[in-house]
Amino acid sequence: MKRIAVFPGSFDPITKGHESVILRSLGLFDTIIVAVGKNAEKKYMFPLEQRIQWIKDVFKNYPAIQVDSYEGLTVEYCKSINAGFILRGLRNAADFEFESSISQMNRKMFPSIETVFMVTLPEYSALSSSIIRDIYRNRGDITPFIPHNVQLPDAK
Repeated sequence: MKRIAVFPGSFDPITKGHESVILRSLGLFDTIIVAVGKNAEKKYMFPLEQRIQWIKDVFKNYPAIQVDSYEGLTVEYCKSINAGFILRGLRNAADFEFESSISQMNRKMFPSIETVFMVTLPEYSALSSSIIRDIYRNRGDITPFIPHNVQLPDAK
């Protein structure tokens, strides 16, 4: 059976931390699906289509990495595409606490889907999309924090 992992997130925008976790995980899985979640309750800075395109551009040379979008529970999405793993990056202890609780609930709903945690490299531990959005909104230079082929429009 193929080892399919889902790496869920909003990727608003994708960061070098996301990129690093995904690339470092390639040896663990046959396929990694970067799944952009759609949440009607959340206000995004960048449109879904743009976020998906950025991710496709970042991983265009990696056939084992696919991009998709979904709504609803991540475990339901995993089940619908026969993914056996959810991949999550951890930057710090707070991430672990948050992700651990979600992992336990997912396990209660679907025991066959395993969550795999990958610790972020130290140089990316401070990166978060929300901080990057704030820097961008205030016209700061975010190029050190996002993959090189992600081209953002000038901040308004």
